Amino acid sequence: MTITATSTNRWARVQIIDQGIGMDAATQRRIFQRFYRADQARTGGSGQGYGLGLAIAQQIITEHGGKITVDSTPGTGTTFTVALRLAGRQSTQ
Repeated sequence: MTITATSTNRWARVQIIDQGIGMDAATQRRIFQRFYRADQARTGGSGQGYGLGLAIAQQIITEHGGKITVDSTPGTGTTFTVALRLAGRQSTQ
């Protein structure tokens, strides 16, 4: 896993990158829905969890004027990107 942090004149970005099993497009579209758990999450690992973590993270980030995105390729890995406005900067978007 790799974690990077960068900033531009308006945004701070954190990326969490893994080289895991990845996700197909259908899973990526649903991954932020409450109670959604991908098949691999249900069958692998500890089998625990309620499918709320990413939905809650998205809500918190959105309420702070930011955004969270996912980019993934099956068999290659996944990148989550969190972008938050820097303090004292007004968004022009």
